[in-house]
Amino acid sequence: MKVSKLKSLLLLIALFFSTSTFAQQYFNVTKYGAKNDSSRLATDAIKKAIDAAAKVGGGTVYFPAGKYLTGPIHLKSNITIFIDAGAELHFSDNFDHYLPMVPSRWEGTEVINFSPLFYAKDVENIAIVGRGLIDGHGKNWWRFSEVEVKKLTEDSKWQKEFKRLNPNVLAPDLPGWIERGFLRPPFIQFMNCKNVQIKDIKIQNSPFWTINPQYCDNVTVDGITIDNPPSPNTDGINPESCRNVRIANCHISVGDDCITIKSGKDRSGRKVNIPAENYTITNCTMLRGHGGVVIGSEMSGGVKNIAITNCIFDGTDRGIRIKSARGRGGVVEDIRVSNIIMRNIRDQAIVLDLQYAKTNPEPISERTPIFRNIHISDITASTNRAGYLNGLEELPISNISFNNVNMTANTGFLIKNSKDISFNNVQLNAKSGNIITTENVSNVNVNGVRTFEPKAGAALVELTNTQGVYIHNSFPIAGTDTFVSVKGEQSKDIVITNNNLKNVAKVLDKAADVKNEIQVTGNIQK
Repeated sequence: MKVSKLKSLLLLIALFFSTSTFAQQYFNVTKYGAKNDSSRLATDAIKKAIDAAAKVGGGTVYFPAGKYLTGPIHLKSNITIFIDAGAELHFSDNFDHYLPMVPSRWEGTEVINFSPLFYAKDVENIAIVGRGLIDGHGKNWWRFSEVEVKKLTEDSKWQKEFKRLNPNVLAPDLPGWIERGFLRPPFIQFMNCKNVQIKDIKIQNSPFWTINPQYCDNVTVDGITIDNPPSPNTDGINPESCRNVRIANCHISVGDDCITIKSGKDRSGRKVNIPAENYTITNCTMLRGHGGVVIGSEMSGGVKNIAITNCIFDGTDRGIRIKSARGRGGVVEDIRVSNIIMRNIRDQAIVLDLQYAKTNPEPISERTPIFRNIHISDITASTNRAGYLNGLEELPISNISFNNVNMTANTGFLIKNSKDISFNNVQLNAKSGNIITTENVSNVNVNGVRTFEPKAGAALVELTNTQGVYIHNSFPIAGTDTFVSVKGEQSKDIVITNNNLKNVAKVLDKAADVKNEIQVTGNIQK
C-alpha cells in the first residue's frame, strides 16, 4: 500500500514538473522565419510561432534583440508575447496589411474595422511583456486623417469595405470620422478577454488609441512607457467597459488624453450596456496630453468604483476631467481621487462637465447622463482654473467633495447646476476673481477656505441663485475686501457662522435682488 502511494506521489510530482516546464516553453520567432533585421515582413512567421504555442496549450512567443517589421499580431489563449530588451517591433504602415477587417469598437461604437496592431477576441491568459519597444508608425495614418482627408472619397476601397461591413452604423454615431474614408485602428485592442497583462514595454507612434481593452475582465497594465508625439486622438490607456482593471507605474506622454475610462457611446453604448467598473490607477506620471485621467465622454454604459491615487500630471491641458453630454445617458458614480500633484495645467485642474457638447435642456430620460458621488482630496496644483463643475439644468451634478486642496491658479472654482457640494480645508491663491463661485447650486458646505493673496474688489466666496449654504471655520487674512457676496433672487438659506473675520473689510455684500435674509452669526468681527 505504501509503495503504491509513493508511486502515485512520484507520478504527480513528475506530471507537475512536466506541465510547469511545458507551460514555460519558449517559441523564438526567428525559428519560424522572422528576420530580426527588418528585411522581411514577419507577420506570417509570428503567426506560426503563436499557432505552435497554442497547439501545445500555450507558451511564450519570444522576440530576441533586433528589429522586426510586421503587420497585425493576433493572440490566442495562454500566449505571452515577450519582447526582450533590444528588440523592436515596427508595424507596417501599409493599410492593406490590416485587412481583413475584424470586430472592433471605435470611440464607443461597435464596428467592423481594420485589425488593431495587437488584437485578441474571446481569449484568456494573454500578455505582452518585456523591456523592448513596439512602434506603430502612425504618421501615415495621421496624415490621411488630418492632411489628405480631402483626397479620399467614398470610392476608396477602404471606405467601400467599411460601409459594406457596417450597414447599420450611422454617420451620427461616428461624427466627423465616417466621412473621412476609414477609421484608424487602435494599437492594442483586446475584445472580451480574461486575465490580460501588459507590462514594462515601451510603446510609441500609435495610429489611434494606444491600449484599448474592451469588455475585458482582470486587466493589468504595469510599468509601461507610452510616447506619442502631438497627433490626432492618440490616447494612452483607454480601458472601455472592462471590470477589475489595475493601471500602475506608467509614464505617459501622448497626443490626446493620457488615461481615459469609457463605456460606449450614445445608442450603441446603451444597447451594449456594459459598465467600466472596479478600476485602480496609481503611481503614474503624465507629461503631455489633453487630460491626465479622464472619464468619458463615451460613458453610456456607466462608470463606477474608480480609485485614482499617487499620480503626477505635469504639462497636461487638464488634470482630472469627467465629461459627458445630453444624449449619452449612463451614470458616473463612486469615484475617489487622492494624492495628486499637478503642475503647469493649461486649462482646469478639475473638470466635471455634463455639457461637453452644447445642447438644449430636455426631459430626463435614458439620454440623460448622471454624475454623482465623486470625492477629491489631497491635491496640489498650479493651473489656469482651479475647478469647473457644470451640470444640467434638468439634472445637477450631485454629492461632490473637495478635501485638503492647495492650489495656485489664475481663477478659482466655478460651480454651476450642482448640488450637495462640500469644500473642506481648501487653500487657493488666485490671480483674479473669487476663490469659489456658484451659480444655480444647492446645499453647499464651505469649511475652512482661505487664500494668502486676496484680491481687491473680489469676494472670497460669490453665490448666485444658490440655496442651502453653510460657511464656517474660515480665517481670512488682512487685505480681504469682502468675505461673501450673494446675488440672485433665488438665493436663500445661507448661514455664515464661526469664522474669524476680524481682517475682513466687509463680511457680506448682498445684492439688491436678494430677497431672503442671510444669517450672519457667531463670527469674530472687528
